Amino acid sequence: MSELFSTRNPWFTRSVGILVVIAVAAALVGFVWLPRTHNAGAASLWDAICSAAGAPARFQNAALPGEKAVFPSTVVVSADMMGPLTQQEVGRGATLALACTMCHGATGTSPAGTPHLAGQQASSIYKQLADFKSGHRPSVIMQPMVANLSDQDMRDLAAYYASQKRDRPIPARISPATPRLVRNGDPMRNIGACSTCHSPNVQRPATPNLDGMNADYLRTQLRAFHAGTRANDINRQMRNAAHQLTAQEIDELVRYYASR
Repeated sequence: MSELFSTRNPWFTRSVGILVVIAVAAALVGFVWLPRTHNAGAASLWDAICSAAGAPARFQNAALPGEKAVFPSTVVVSADMMGPLTQQEVGRGATLALACTMCHGATGTSPAGTPHLAGQQASSIYKQLADFKSGHRPSVIMQPMVANLSDQDMRDLAAYYASQKRDRPIPARISPATPRLVRNGDPMRNIGACSTCHSPNVQRPATPNLDGMNADYLRTQLRAFHAGTRANDINRQMRNAAHQLTAQEIDELVRYYASR
């Protein structure tokens, strides 16, 4: 019996060799070739092996190339990401803002259905400008506008618009009641209350105030987060919430914030 499983037995050594070759070939097919084929060749060798083994992969947005698909922004958001506004920054920003008046108004209150910038937090404006420049928030209009701006230019623009007061729109005759999603969210669907981030009294870093925004703009952005075509929200907080919203809920939120 010992001679049967001895390396001196040519049949035994050949059988073991064939099994090893089959095992290696199966591993290459199952852990490398098939995963990379299904990922259209985009995955690295290590990513292919991890995918086949069932290890969770990093989130990648198919709408963004390269590192932009993994990291939603180049901006590090913190409470002190923007210093106190200075007159020098506001003055330089006012000069730079002359190129923005056609869409965003003379002082940041938009007449064209684009976002109101007047009175927004400087950190919110700065983050969006930086994301447009880096390509993390694609826009055929904004990307050429910010392509030649330096980091200080974007901070100056943010300081200028943050220092302005927004024109008060004529209030609607009938103000809609505050939606439940704004007050309480929907914990069962992992949707936080909108007011915890977007209330003008909260002042969370890099978070916009939505009150009085153009309805079409708000609807477009919520739908983009819902579909995942806008992906510059850090930690996916907007994509996770908007993905759960129905078309009716999106319209309800749009009417509420546009009317304020």
